[in-house]
Formats: sequence, C-alpha cells, structure tokens
Amino acid sequence: MRRLPILLLAALALPTLAVAAERDASAERGKVLVQRHCAGCHAIATTGRSRNPAAPPFRELHRRYPVENLAEALAEGIIVGHPAMPELRFGPTDVNAIIRYLKSVQVSQAAGL
Repeated sequence: MRRLPILLLAALALPTLAVAAERDASAERGKVLVQRHCAGCHAIATTGRSRNPAAPPFRELHRRYPVENLAEALAEGIIVGHPAMPELRFGPTDVNAIIRYLKSVQVSQAAGL
C-alpha cells in the first residue's frame, strides 16, 4: 500500500518527462537547422560574433521582437533581414524546432546583455 502513492506519482510524471525530452529533441533539431542554414552569417549560440556584421546574433532576437513572431516568416520565406540573406522556407516541424532553439539561446536582459 505504501508503494501505491509513489507509483501514482511516477505514472503522472512520465508524460511530463516525455514532453520535456521531445522539446529537447526538437530544440536540438532546430540547432542543426540553424547551423546548416544560418551560421554562415549569424552567431547562433549564446556567445560569439556574427560573421556578417549586418546579421544579428540569434541570442539577441528577443530585443527586436518576440521570437515566436518569426514562425510565420520561417514558414512562408524570410525575404527581409540583412541584405545578403537568402530566402529560406521551412515546414511546420522545422519551424517549431527552430523557434524552440531560438528561445533556448536568448540572453537574459537581467544579465546586462
């Protein structure tokens, strides 16, 4: 009988852990995509400079607009940005992955950056 509450708690926690693992995998997919398509110009991590000075570091995108606002542009084709930016289009799964990754690298404004 003493094990029942522990088993119940574990059963309730499993879906939460599965969702967290799925989010991590999605963010990792987003990282792969931005490494492939964006890292040639943009700094894509939490540190470093963009190779193209006109290309904002991804960790600072939240200063310009909410990162979620990029979802539509990623799906329909980003045609504005820095002058040398190619038009890129991504499917819904990739858009979600990229947004998850971008959210994971945003610097905290409290950190003074």
